[in-house]
Amino acid sequence: MRQIVYLILLLCGACQSQSSDDQQASSGTPKSSPIRLAAAHWVAPQTLLIDKQYSQQPVRLINSLDSLTATKEFTLTPVTMPAAIANKYPHLSAFNSYRLELENTQIKQLLKQPLVIISGEKNSSNEKGTRVQTALLLDALYAAGSNDANEITDFGAQLDGEQTQFKLWAPTARSVKVLLFEQDKQPLTPASIVMEEDEATGVWSATSSNDLTGMYYQYEVEIYHSSSEQVETIITTDPYSLSLSTNSKYSQIVNLNHSDTMPKGWLDQQDNSVNHPEDNIFYETHIRDFSAFEHALSNEKHRGKYLAFTEQNSQGIKHLNALRDAGINSIHLLPTFDIGTINEDESQVVNINHTLETACQRSQLAAVCDLATDKSQTIASYLAALPTDSEQQQALVSALRSIDSYNWGYDPFHYTVPEGSYAVNPEGMNRIVEFRAMVQALHNLGFRVIMDVVYNHTHQAALEPTAVLDKIVPNYYQRLDTITGEIAQSTCCDNTATEHAMMEKLMIDSLVVWARDYKIDGFRFDLMAHQPKAAMLLARQAVQAVDPDTYFYGEGWNFGEVANNQRFVQASQLELSGTEIGTFTDRLRDAVRGGAFNAQGSDIRKSQGIGNGLATIPNELQTSDAQHKYYQLADQLRIGLTGNLANYPLVTASDDTSLGKEISYGGQPTGYALDPADTINYVSKHDNQTLWDNNQYRIAYHLSTAQRVRMQLQSLSYVLFAQGIPFIHMGSELLRSKGFLRDSYDYGDWFNKVDFSQQSNNYNIGLPPAEKDQQNWQMIREILSNNAGKDLVSAQDIAFSSAVFLDQIKLRMSSPLFRLTNENEILKRVKFHNTGSKQTLGLIVMSIEGDEQSPSLMVIFNSAENSQHFAFTDAKQYQLHPVLQQGADPLVKTSSATDSGFTVPGLTTAVFIKQ
Repeated sequence: MRQIVYLILLLCGACQSQSSDDQQASSGTPKSSPIRLAAAHWVAPQTLLIDKQYSQQPVRLINSLDSLTATKEFTLTPVTMPAAIANKYPHLSAFNSYRLELENTQIKQLLKQPLVIISGEKNSSNEKGTRVQTALLLDALYAAGSNDANEITDFGAQLDGEQTQFKLWAPTARSVKVLLFEQDKQPLTPASIVMEEDEATGVWSATSSNDLTGMYYQYEVEIYHSSSEQVETIITTDPYSLSLSTNSKYSQIVNLNHSDTMPKGWLDQQDNSVNHPEDNIFYETHIRDFSAFEHALSNEKHRGKYLAFTEQNSQGIKHLNALRDAGINSIHLLPTFDIGTINEDESQVVNINHTLETACQRSQLAAVCDLATDKSQTIASYLAALPTDSEQQQALVSALRSIDSYNWGYDPFHYTVPEGSYAVNPEGMNRIVEFRAMVQALHNLGFRVIMDVVYNHTHQAALEPTAVLDKIVPNYYQRLDTITGEIAQSTCCDNTATEHAMMEKLMIDSLVVWARDYKIDGFRFDLMAHQPKAAMLLARQAVQAVDPDTYFYGEGWNFGEVANNQRFVQASQLELSGTEIGTFTDRLRDAVRGGAFNAQGSDIRKSQGIGNGLATIPNELQTSDAQHKYYQLADQLRIGLTGNLANYPLVTASDDTSLGKEISYGGQPTGYALDPADTINYVSKHDNQTLWDNNQYRIAYHLSTAQRVRMQLQSLSYVLFAQGIPFIHMGSELLRSKGFLRDSYDYGDWFNKVDFSQQSNNYNIGLPPAEKDQQNWQMIREILSNNAGKDLVSAQDIAFSSAVFLDQIKLRMSSPLFRLTNENEILKRVKFHNTGSKQTLGLIVMSIEGDEQSPSLMVIFNSAENSQHFAFTDAKQYQLHPVLQQGADPLVKTSSATDSGFTVPGLTTAVFIKQ
């Protein structure tokens, strides 16, 4: 009993309110309870599920915020777990079930205090305690009926005539105030308004009799927080913020329909639609990468900013125009919502065009200040002058990570406000106007705009500086371990729980704002399988109500604490089949690139794929089973070319006819799609090494520069001539390199450079950062040495690659046969030749049967070093496609169709059209 008494005393002694005038919560010394686990789950008003280690009777619920003498204690009754509960929460189905008879009003008051389950007789040696997780109970109490919290449509700050209304869902809070500020952040009069709670919904609300447009606000929330084990007075921003101050300390009151938030012409911009999802081609772009090295900006302030997309004659804009003219129609923007990892105050950051002297002054880092070199030179000039196989570049870039302007942006701070670091002026409404100017410019160029969204985690949680959700309703918005109660971090960071009603609602409400008020045409979901399939379907339905031709796609990777549907049916590759919510397919990717994306050193080089020479042009590390592996990957690739269809019948290398779903991919089905819109095809994106770097790891040393360029283009052709939807990493067509860096998320402009002047592909720029790739340095040095310059491209190589890529785009968009819109059409029209055990190595041969409007096509991928012939009786009826006849590649023009069949040069993809 001594431990339990100690716990209650400790928690009672910690129940003293603190105050704070900063974004972060009060910083009193956190207490440390002897009870660290949270293995009890209050899932419904009368039902608790408790891990079996706490089954010793009696089992009691203690309200441990009361004083020791007044502590409330409720005895639980063991019961058989209701089947409905076990089915609803499969991850808790092995727990013991208990019943507790309390009125909802009593329960709601208990939820504002810490709760502990005690099992075993008092004063006995087997008495044990565990904390209680209450997120599921909050849903049952506040979001399970009609007219509940998740039906409220006006959270945040809303302008209503001459009044301003505030609403915040915080059912476990003891009190809430809204703090009001002038635009200069001085307190308004009145400086605060006390908010009132609706006990039915858990929503706190307040109304000002003034129109507070443009003013700033924060919430002051008094709440018990388990991370500090005390009552905190937390000052934080609004999770439903629509505008923010610089560095997101204050939320701003705005009307997104007011002209002050719109660039000129916003209401009249071009609207670009597609007839079918399969007509999309996504071009993945990072806002800073797009213009960080631009040579032709009209305004230097636009570098790395939203407004770079409003330029008229920059090299980047000219390249986008060329892509559009060829047929690319959708610009995918890496995260553009407010993130927690970039300082938005330009006077405090260091970028590659700053001098070393400025970098020293702003960073005070020894890695900069102690450099024995001319400090008046720019960081870029200093890095460029270093030896190309040096470790020095990565050392400086790594040192500057914390103070530069670079991050991919997968660090959500506020979900529904544009990121400020990409704005010339990040303060308040200015960032909104600049973001909208970018969207408008892209629309007027003829592109749809896709936004990369990250609702699967937050940048921080608990009482950390960039936490918001977990400060307001602790342990609700984040997904917790079922036993420890710790926040799951399988995504990278603090996972969110979109299976909870109000997190699902926040995601859906946020998406609707982006679609309706910012005219975003589609969304790519980061680690989408960490979210329920049901939530994704509801979200799409809500967005379609404001934008009928929106398209959703994302990462359907099946891993972590939610893997294999253990908490809910996931939005994963297999589960989303047939929904036309696209998932990235690793099947085609690995067949082309080679797998082993987490391999190190020589193991990377051993893992050749069809796109970089497997079996046809083996490198020195290939083993005797290379041909067998080729046959496996070739079948995998063929299924990929069908749009990854589960039901596509293929004659495999074993001479059996197998459906796509029956062909194994690491123990999973290769084919899982039921519709081509289920599939996003790619061979390169922001993650992992670029296509160029990946290939150099694996390509045989003897191949010439020209052959390496052809391998790059052929790898892209698998994506562009496959059924499904193509996804292109910006700069792939320019042979983009990141200096072998595996993960460039926070490694600055130097490694992430894209040169739209087409003079450099950013290869051989120093060794990649040690934190990510030190184990690969020896292999990289060997590759650079053994390639003897054959991996170094010229401006002419880059220009050639770009031109041939544009031909490939034109070719795809010239025929609907590359963009079939349903499974039946693909099963009827797409056929593979040269299959089975007698196939010619290096030839993937695919025909697509046409009709009167669209002539039949024959697509031949020759991944061998030399020309190959494929015998085909009716070849004489075909000719090389006019796009290729008139295109930029002289070698493909030597392809032929004769009485005996088709002949295609080495490392070439040829498309023939029936005459």
